[in-house]
Amino acid sequence: MKRTFLSLFLALSLSFSLSAQDKVTQTVLELGRTDNHTMVHADYIARNIGGRLVGTHMLHHAEDWVAEQFRSWGLEVTMQEAVEIGVGFDRGPWSGRMLSEDGMMLHFGTPAYTAGTRGPQKGRVLLEPKSQREFDRVKGALKGSWVLVETGPTNGLAIDASAKADSLRAAQLAEGKEGSVLMYRQMVDAGVLGFIRPAKMPMQVLYNRATCFDITMDNLPKACDIVLDEHQFALIKQKVVDRQDFQLEFDIRNHFFPGPMKYHNILAVIKGSKYPDEYVMMGSHLDAFDIATGSTDDGQGVCVTMEAARLLAAAGAKPKRSIMFCIWTAEEYGLMGSKYFVEKKTIPWNKISNYFNRDGGPLAAVSITVPPVMYDDFAEVCKPLENYNPKIPFSVQKRQGDPQPRPTRAGGSDHAYFAMNGIPAISFRESDVFGYDFNYRDIWHTEDDLYDKLIPEYMEHSAVVQAVTAYGLANLNHLLSREGLYKE
Repeated sequence: MKRTFLSLFLALSLSFSLSAQDKVTQTVLELGRTDNHTMVHADYIARNIGGRLVGTHMLHHAEDWVAEQFRSWGLEVTMQEAVEIGVGFDRGPWSGRMLSEDGMMLHFGTPAYTAGTRGPQKGRVLLEPKSQREFDRVKGALKGSWVLVETGPTNGLAIDASAKADSLRAAQLAEGKEGSVLMYRQMVDAGVLGFIRPAKMPMQVLYNRATCFDITMDNLPKACDIVLDEHQFALIKQKVVDRQDFQLEFDIRNHFFPGPMKYHNILAVIKGSKYPDEYVMMGSHLDAFDIATGSTDDGQGVCVTMEAARLLAAAGAKPKRSIMFCIWTAEEYGLMGSKYFVEKKTIPWNKISNYFNRDGGPLAAVSITVPPVMYDDFAEVCKPLENYNPKIPFSVQKRQGDPQPRPTRAGGSDHAYFAMNGIPAISFRESDVFGYDFNYRDIWHTEDDLYDKLIPEYMEHSAVVQAVTAYGLANLNHLLSREGLYKE
């Protein structure tokens, strides 16, 4: 009799537990349709904050805002300091024009952590000297001039002004070589206003990778580093070749200020009721280059991650396993935030069921491909998504063929250090289902990474997919098996 009662009690408990889970999932699906806030988050990130570069006050603003949103939804929030930079950098307005009878406004940018002007500065334009002989011929004219650097279209990074680069250039000159920017240090010492390089459209503008962590208030950059529309560059070059009389004027408000500036991973958790020290994780990176607003790279990922958290909190989710929502810092500076998290073993690696990364376009999550040993778990967990949005069907695929070797080098986003250390980092396949002609190259680190490139129906759909999947995995009675995840 006792055994029968116990069996009945366990069956009823299981039924109640499954019913509660189903209710949470159904509430998430319904809220996803009728009260989805993904684009509310996106609007604030793009229009109230904008570019969020490491070293800037705007990234601090973004950190504070994201953390407060998570707290307001009832999540536990930890701010994990992961990055420190000695000198801060904020960008003000910039403008430029050609002063001549056929003058024009100039379309340009400057990599972050490069020099600005002291108010509007105008000067003549010279072609870059590529050898000591050419430098000696024009060295008197360089002071107060702008120099055209013909390196081919730039990738948006600043000219390398490090001591190491200077040493390499000096060695090449000593060997009698000629080439672009070989005379860089001599030109700076001669008093040039700055360097102008051509850029393809849409324009990529990044940062001073070589020296931004080494700059102090005593050795700030002196000469401007300007990236100019390649079509305007060609016109200006021809004027110089024709020895026409004209000047360029630039007003560039790049501001340096004393640090240190410290930046954080934002780790928000819905605590597990049965396995609180085990985690299902998802994340995206908050930092973004400041030539635009970082709406897609990776504002859209942040918004989808945040909305997945809000939907689960609003549905009253109490999963068995903890769910962690990770907003990483300094991804653009070399995956610094996620690397710090993984290498410090913030969560023991064997306690992480899976990490889902979102850092692509504002596209729709349409499927996930998993190792055979994980297939049954994912198929069951994702079943509520099969008919959620008939216009964007979702499916779980079983991986065919042998597993790939575990990666040994960091890839292009925050999943990399998880995968390198054998932690599952399986993510959703995303697609431009309705053919909106989204091209990631158009926005990747360019001036076109703006709010109007976002696709609301895809992002709202993806937030629901991530919430339901994470919640289902968190309610399994086991962590996902790692058998066959990588070829050992």
